Formats: sequence, C-alpha cells, structure tokens
Amino acid sequence: MIKVSDQAKAKAVQLMTEEGFNPVEDYIRVGVKSGGCSGLEYVLRFDNQKTETDQLFEDNNIKIVVDKKSILYLAGTTLEYSGGLNGKGFVFNNPNASRTCGCGESFSL
Repeated sequence: MIKVSDQAKAKAVQLMTEEGFNPVEDYIRVGVKSGGCSGLEYVLRFDNQKTETDQLFEDNNIKIVVDKKSILYLAGTTLEYSGGLNGKGFVFNNPNASRTCGCGESFSL
C-alpha cells in the first residue's frame, strides 16, 4: 500500500541507525493530521512500538506502520527522498492529493 524508493530506504536506514533504531526490526511511522497550508499535513517519525490500530506494510525491506485513520489518505503513496542543495528531505508522492503546498509537507484531497 505504501512504497519506499531506494533513495528513501538508504536515508531511512542511515537516520534510524544514527538515532538508535534498528532498521531491520523498527518502523517508520507515517500518518496524516490536520494542519499545514493545504489542510492536511504528513507526519513521519521512527518508532519501535506498534499499536492495535496500526497497519503494518513492508516495502524494499523497510517496515512502515500507519494508523487506520491515515490509511485512507495514504493509499498508493510512495515515500521518496530528495537530497542535495535543493532537496526537501523525505517526500510523499501521493496520488490521492489533489493539491499540495509549495513545501510538499501538506496536501488536500
């Protein structure tokens, strides 16, 4: 349901390791909350806990947990990473978004 590009995988493994998480066992938690320029805002953090309301996905050997409410907004999304001088960091390529803000951190349906 959520895909992880090769660049996002490499950066996630690096950052998880630096922050004391185990990329083989721990998760990237992604979600959606109200806020941002366009009405909905992406949330991304590392986690080692999975709750009853989470759904687990795995792509490109990266485990992703998403709360049930956010799944509807993130179906078909690809997590990408854009580095370099003009890079934005982690980027959500979300086919469900009808509009995104300039920074790419919020969207609307």
